[in-house]
This record gives sequence, C-alpha cells and structure tokens, in this order.
Amino acid sequence: MAQSQPKDPERHASYLPTEKRSTKPFHPTPMLDQLETGPWPSFVTGLKRLAHNNNMMVDLLGQLEHSYKTRLGYWKGGTVSVFGYGGGIIPRFSEVADKFPESKEFHTLRVQPPAGNHYTTKILRRLSDSWNKYGSGLIAFHGQTGNIMFIGATTENTQRFFDEINEYGFDLGGAGPCVRTAQSCVGSARCEQSNCNEHRIHRTLVNDFIDDMHRPALPYKFKFKVSGCPNDCVNSIQRSDFAVIGTWRDDMQVDQAEVKAFVAGKGRKYVIDNVVARCPTKALSLNDDDTLAVDNRNCVRCMHCINVMTRALKPGKDKGVTILIGGKRTLKIGDTFGTVVVPFMKLDTDADYEKLKKLAHNVIDFWAENGLEHERCGEMIERIGLVNFLEGIGLEVDPNMIVHPRTGSYVRMDGWDAEVERLKQAKTG
Repeated sequence: MAQSQPKDPERHASYLPTEKRSTKPFHPTPMLDQLETGPWPSFVTGLKRLAHNNNMMVDLLGQLEHSYKTRLGYWKGGTVSVFGYGGGIIPRFSEVADKFPESKEFHTLRVQPPAGNHYTTKILRRLSDSWNKYGSGLIAFHGQTGNIMFIGATTENTQRFFDEINEYGFDLGGAGPCVRTAQSCVGSARCEQSNCNEHRIHRTLVNDFIDDMHRPALPYKFKFKVSGCPNDCVNSIQRSDFAVIGTWRDDMQVDQAEVKAFVAGKGRKYVIDNVVARCPTKALSLNDDDTLAVDNRNCVRCMHCINVMTRALKPGKDKGVTILIGGKRTLKIGDTFGTVVVPFMKLDTDADYEKLKKLAHNVIDFWAENGLEHERCGEMIERIGLVNFLEGIGLEVDPNMIVHPRTGSYVRMDGWDAEVERLKQAKTG
C-alpha cells in the first residue's frame, strides 16, 4: 500500500527521501497523518522519512497507529544487556509482534555524551552511520539524564552497535537503579558567566562512579548535574540528586562606566523597572549619577541583573561551587528542588576534587544503606529528616543550608548585636 502523504506535501517535501528503499509496504496510518496537518513540523514526518530506509520503522508506524486506534500501549520490558554490563539498555518487546514482526524488538541504548555536549561533525556522522547500520536510525539528543538515546534495535544488534561505538571511544550510560549519566552545561568553554570547570567536575564524578553506572545496585536512580552559574542551564537544582552549581562569595564585579552607558541607552525608568525593582532581596539601587550600588551581603545570586546588564556586571572573582542534594521530578512526594548542603566549596586543586568525590561517595553510600526500594535520595531526606542525613554524611549543620533563596528583604541582621546588648543591660539593670 502506498504511504499516506500529509495534506501539505510541499511543506514536508524536504523531509522525505525521493526514493523508497525499504522492502516492506507501508501500513495505512490515517490517525498519524492528522498529526502532520498542523502548523508545526511533526514527529510523524520524521518517522516516515526513516521508514523509507528501514523495515523496522515501517512496522513501528503500523504499531503506533494500532495503539492510537485501541488507546493501549503494547510495549513490555525484559532483560537485554551487552557483555559485562548490567545497565545502559532499555528493553522493549512488542506484544503485537504477530501483526508487526519487524518491530517486535525495539530496544533503546543510552550512550554517554562528551562533557558539555562537545561534538565534532565527524564524530556525529560516525555515530549516525553506526546507528543506521545496526538500528532504526531514530536518535534523541539528549534525554534529561544527558544520554544520547539510540532508539530501536534488536537484541542481537545491541551488542554489535555497542562494540562498534566502543571501538571509537563511546560507552553506555546508566539505566535502572544506578548512577546515571551526568550532564554539564557548555560552561567555561563558551560562557562568560562560568564560575567553575564544569567539564572536569563532570568527568571526575562519572569516572569515579562508572561501576555504579554499569552495574545497577542502588535503591533507585541517582543523577549528577553540573551548571557553571546559578542560571542553571541544565536544570540541576530540579532534575538531579547531586547538583553542582558554580557561584562566587566575594562582591559582584561592577563596571560603572558600562552601567552609565546602559542607563544612557535604555533610560533610568527602564533600569529601575527591569533591573533594580526585580532584585528579589532589594540589593540594588540606582544612584543619582547613574551608577549602581550593590548590597552584596543581601545578594542571593539570582543572576537577573547580570543577565540583563552583561557588559556592566559580572560574577565575583572568588569562585567556587554550591552543592545541593535531593532534586527530582514527581515520584512519591512530588517535585522537589535540591537542598543546599555545601554553601561554598573551592575547586581549584586536585585535593579539592578529592574532597568533592569523598562527599559524593558519602551521600551515595548513606542513601544506599538507608533508602527504601524505588526511593530517590531527596525522598529519603524527607522521610528521615535533614539533620539525620547531614549526620550520616558527616557534615555540620550550617544556617546557609536552605531549600530555596529568601524572597523577602524584611529580615535584617545588622542591628542584632546591639539589640542583644541592650536587652542584656535592661535585664541586669
């Protein structure tokens, strides 16, 4: 049967090959075709393009159409692995293999990306060629854990594909109850807001926990994510159990000449409305001479003013990282952000990185011993209490261990000492 075409073939023409090289006839897909009629590019068009060259994708489209008709899913799990590994592959076996035999096995391989997602075009082509040889051709760059997702391979071809990409330097990531593939932002390679060496942190943690990634033996998944500044471009605070976020502990750098130029270009009202008034702790004020005053003690590193006035404002010079534990999406207790457990840590020397690894080991070891099955680290903290968790990993309680930055400026401490002395005198007098 001929392939169903979208209603607007001209808009989709560049997506479709001119010649069909798969040997299996296409299934009718009237419901999927409707998804190509909207104003935006459709994933269905991409699947059809792959189906021109791959019989597996022909039957995948047929099974997907069948699922839309019956409103049921037909994938079940199982056990698939490569030699020496216990994770890294998500098995998918079809329950309607008799109807769609070419897609009866459609496994996903998770592959670790380079830190910061730095690729050359040559290596991208090489990965694509290997996948076209052994898989469906369907690739996702990247999953939330950070993996390259190679979607759709038979059990036999998973080993073949892994062997080939492993020869030129790629390894499987995590799947199952294990340490997952870490993710880091582009960071110091390209971003002027970077406060740490994101890629070294990423590789240090991954290399140290590679056995826990390949051989799942934990209560549930554990994710590392590294962001170079509080903009948190990899969503570490809300999507990772162990978030490393670059920060600074001295004063923000201010170029007053650039501030004046910005004010002259945008106007005082714009600066007051869009920069000063939007500081969550009221730590900014615009002086009469168009210079910017910064109350650095009350700055919570939200990055808004730096993002707006990039030439005028920069992070401070005394740089390091903040470490937060327990971020995750919905599971047992709903979405949680990470809680600060190390307000500031320098990462300049090899000894500093050893300290980071020791902390990560303490966290994972304590969670592995005390976490319940299918319980994330943050959920364990919620169950046993933060104080018990800190005691278990060997950290002292610190007032800066917070769940989220304060959003009000009503708490002032500059007069506390004088008030204590006054109360003492009043009591003794």
